[in-house]
Amino acid sequence: MTKADIVEKIYEKLGITKKDIAKVVDMVFTTMREEILSGNSVKVSGFGNFEVKVRGRRVGRNPKTGDEVIIPPRYVVSFKPSHLFKEEVNA
Repeated sequence: MTKADIVEKIYEKLGITKKDIAKVVDMVFTTMREEILSGNSVKVSGFGNFEVKVRGRRVGRNPKTGDEVIIPPRYVVSFKPSHLFKEEVNA
């Protein structure tokens, strides 16, 4: 599903102009992105939590040669679905 698909689904349900819906969807994603980039977590009730986590330094292997390679620490965005969302998925 793309952002355009989200706009289309909302348009079908609400009938508001697609241009206005697209602005709101963009604003929601921009706000979420800004909060995550500033180190804050984003909690969407009934859906889940987005947060930045640090993956530590680790040793990996080059699949071609089998040589060990050091993978440096990095930041990753993590999503943890809410309990309600997990139940709906498993129903």
